Amino acid sequence: MAIGTRSRATAAPRAAHAEERRAALGYLAEAWAEARLDGIDGDCLAQACLFTALAELVTTYGEDAAARYTEGLAARIRNGEFSLSRMQQ
Repeated sequence: MAIGTRSRATAAPRAAHAEERRAALGYLAEAWAEARLDGIDGDCLAQACLFTALAELVTTYGEDAAARYTEGLAARIRNGEFSLSRMQQ
């Protein structure tokens, strides 16, 4: 399966996937907060997280699929998809 594509078989698997994604974000937020309390710099954490995430995508989908996925990130960043100030409004 390509990164970012899902079968349209039923809504139940999508709902379960959304719940799993929320849980994963919760775990990451807790780990991030704990690392910050331990004095780890946010930039260092961000770079380590990006490396880990990209390594996981490469392991799961291969280098070509991971590269295709990341090609779209620049536009998404410029569109504000990752800007916390826009998400909180």
